[in-house]
Amino acid sequence: MLRLRLIATLVILVRLLPGQTTTAVDTIDRVYEFDYPITVTATSARQETPVTYVDFTKKDIAVRNVGQDAPYLLKWTPSVVVNSDAGTGVGYTGIWIRGSDPTRTNVTINGIPYNDSESQGVFWVNLPDFSTSTDLIQIQRGVGTSTNGAGAFGATINFTTGRGNGKPGLSLDGGVGSFGTRRGVVSYRGRTDGGLTVEARYSKIHSDGYIDRATADLDGYYAAISKEVGKSIFSFIAFGGHEVTYQSWNGVTQEEIDQYGRTYNSVGTEKEGEPYDNEVDNYRQNHYQLHFNRSLTDHLDLSISGHYTRGLGYFEQYKADQNLSDYGIELLPSSGGTEGGSELIRRRWLDNHFYGTVYSLRYQRGDWDVTFGGAANEYRGGHYGEVIWARYAGDSEIRQRYYDNDATKRDVNNYLRANYALTDRWSLYGDAQLRYVNYEFIGLDENLRLLQQDAGHTFFNPKAGVVYLPSRGTRAYLSFGVAQREPNRNDFVDSPVSTRPIPEKLYNTELGFFRTLQRVNYGVNLYHMAYRDQLVLTGRLNDVGEYIRTNVPESYRLGVELQGGVQLTDHFTLGGNLTLSRNRVRAFTETLDDYDAAFDYQGQTELPQQDTPLSFSPDVTGALELAYDRSLRDHAFGAALQTKYVGARYVDNSGATQSELPGYYYSDLRLSYGFRKRYRLTFLLRNLTDQLYASNGWSYRYRLDGTPTTTLGMYPQAGRNFLLSLGVDF
Repeated sequence: MLRLRLIATLVILVRLLPGQTTTAVDTIDRVYEFDYPITVTATSARQETPVTYVDFTKKDIAVRNVGQDAPYLLKWTPSVVVNSDAGTGVGYTGIWIRGSDPTRTNVTINGIPYNDSESQGVFWVNLPDFSTSTDLIQIQRGVGTSTNGAGAFGATINFTTGRGNGKPGLSLDGGVGSFGTRRGVVSYRGRTDGGLTVEARYSKIHSDGYIDRATADLDGYYAAISKEVGKSIFSFIAFGGHEVTYQSWNGVTQEEIDQYGRTYNSVGTEKEGEPYDNEVDNYRQNHYQLHFNRSLTDHLDLSISGHYTRGLGYFEQYKADQNLSDYGIELLPSSGGTEGGSELIRRRWLDNHFYGTVYSLRYQRGDWDVTFGGAANEYRGGHYGEVIWARYAGDSEIRQRYYDNDATKRDVNNYLRANYALTDRWSLYGDAQLRYVNYEFIGLDENLRLLQQDAGHTFFNPKAGVVYLPSRGTRAYLSFGVAQREPNRNDFVDSPVSTRPIPEKLYNTELGFFRTLQRVNYGVNLYHMAYRDQLVLTGRLNDVGEYIRTNVPESYRLGVELQGGVQLTDHFTLGGNLTLSRNRVRAFTETLDDYDAAFDYQGQTELPQQDTPLSFSPDVTGALELAYDRSLRDHAFGAALQTKYVGARYVDNSGATQSELPGYYYSDLRLSYGFRKRYRLTFLLRNLTDQLYASNGWSYRYRLDGTPTTTLGMYPQAGRNFLLSLGVDF
């Protein structure tokens, strides 16, 4: 049995079991028993690590989980903002941490990179109900520790599964909710006579969505088999999902809201009459992981993991007034159509493979804790398109591709991390990573011709800090770290070499103090994130008329994160968090499309900007919770009233009032009941006060008759709605 000491720094106060309380900044050492060592520990933070982090254990997840995507479980943590395209938390969702967008947040699952290699984004829709099979979620804000994969440029989220620490047996869960939401889950945990630890789950989720036609049909699965042989642990894990979601990516403008209502969805409306009924995103992704852990000596542990991910799918679109020659199709004379006026349905495919290895060697003896680790991964992505129907006959063949190109990305990194205990109270930390990225793709050359190209970048990312642990329940730290990040696929593919952006760099300083007393706890964290050459949209067009991201010389985030909690009575707890920040681009040149009074295009014009807000970065966020729990023999009752506030944000870097999303708040009420530790009932009433707000948006900036103007798109979120979940354990 391995006794693992975890430092819980949770935001939400809620009693998980009779007599056990988790508080907002609870830094009390909590000991958990596991049947075998955890699979991957190399990239996780511990109390001796001078980074800002929060842990969600399996019990914490279970209290909140009623089938939403992972971001909606984490939305109460400090400096977090979440969004749902469909407005319900099911389907396409995203998470911003300290204003860093989803492409800048590194996500790993058992140490394996999850971010898409090319876009660097995170598509939670491909992992339906994955939190149900997760044992620990750790969020590291800021640069954090050295990790594997791209996107570690503001925050890191680590998922750990396969620990075998759940309750053995069969569990059935079902749920219903607003907007036609339905969820069914069957899961099993057990151990065979041969010593195999087995875990399996299958989930089925459907939602009609709050936004018109924004349906989601999701299937998710998870399976893990582990066996201990002497000093070695072997684990095989497979998980994945299949999603079919009606697209709701466009958002809605205020003019559309005024005319059609806030649930209006423009996707599919190119078809005359009723919108096209199959404008869907259809994608399947399967992950396979093989982990090997062995204690080589009393002081030396080895971990090696191999992984393979297979993804295949498309999004389908109905397009009107299309020129068939743009699709490599010649119009037949007998068709009766004209060259530029055909309706058609196209599918754009992504066919990808991602595989590699992750490894670490950890030495612990005396005052030293040293880890050498790294990863070597390769991504192969196929991009192609097909026209599956056209109104007028052409000379195309079945499954003929009107574009077809491949890309290969290789990512290799190694890091050396060490903790040294100077005394019983003071600990020094050092971490250095060397990362090399190579990307081969079809892109534009200087003459705007499509040619096979490649680009390579080498990054050195050092980190250092000190931790002070003067007494039990008290922790202070200071750290400085550097992170660097390559441009994404669009930056490479859509720009000639002469205008291609360069990598971004982040210098991050963290200073924190947390203390837990008998009934009160509190904490404060100061952070400064200084960016060099951060990539932003400025409105500039490249040589082929595509909007591109441009490096801005200097930008920064400066903030303070406050957390606190108090045990009011034996059954009531109160706690929350507050982030106050200033997020600015020091100077950049905004480029606007220029139109005259008759709306005739005149080209582009430049508008110098100084000290403007960083997009999607609110100056204020906060959360507050009042929780109640009580157990009486076979009965357990729980209730929590939670409130979240997100300040005003800008959807671009102009600072123009027309580009502002107003601040908003919402409150959720959660009621739970358990009987004989076997039956579970959870009722979640979301947006209790029926607030009408938009949590995400986009803008189109242009100049009309000499005046800068903004068209603002928004993603409205659902008003008052509910989820009801019932579970039973056998």
